[in-house]
Parts: sequence; structure tokens; C-alpha cells
Amino acid sequence: QVHLVQSGGGLVQAGGSLTLSCVASGYTFSNYAMGWFRQAPGKEREFVASISYTGNMDYYSESVKGRFIVSRDNGKNTVHLQMDNLKPEDTAVYYCASSTSKYASERMTAERYFGFWGQGTQVTVSS
Repeated sequence: QVHLVQSGGGLVQAGGSLTLSCVASGYTFSNYAMGWFRQAPGKEREFVASISYTGNMDYYSESVKGRFIVSRDNGKNTVHLQMDNLKPEDTAVYYCASSTSKYASERMTAERYFGFWGQGTQVTVSS
């Protein structure tokens, strides 16, 4: 049974930093890309970042590029999302997700390419 368990998140002031983590179990983590999504109040869930199965390729939405970094540790079945220079508009529930593919690219940002999801974690950025 696949599980994605998230940790991190919380309340931070604008300009601050947070790191989210997601530990996977129940499948061969190192064979699949991973992604991060977020859902702000009243909005649809949106793609944030993804990383390939080896960790040597990543892709970001324009809204977070240059501020967020996605990384993974295949030895620990863990993916991280380091978020720097946070803005109030980054406030959302963040989700990690396991891709159905090995690769991360702009063509694979839709939710249909991700089969399993974490429980979500709240990130709140105050102004």
C-alpha cells in the first residue's frame, strides 16, 4: 500500500523560508518522478514543482521559479521542497505526489500524471 506522509509547513512571515518533506513507502520510490502541488483557498490545485526519478532534472512553475528548490533522497525515500523568499500569495495547502513517469517536464504538470498524493500540509505566509 502506497503512503506519502508529509511534514513541515506552518506560519512564516513574508521573506522567510520553510522546507516541506514527504516520505514515501509501499512502492519503488526511486523509479518515479515526484511533484509538489498547492491549493489556495477558493482556487484550484496547481502545479508547483517536480523532480525526475534520479533527481537530475527538475521543473518549476513560473510563480515559484528562483525561490523554491525541489530535491530528493532516494536512499531515504524522501522528497523535499525548500521554499525561500516566501510571499503571502504562497499561502496554500501543499501536496506531494508520486508521478506515473520517471521524468519531470513542462508536459507533465497536470494532476492526471500523478497517481498517489500526500495528506497535504498548510503553509501560511503573513505580510
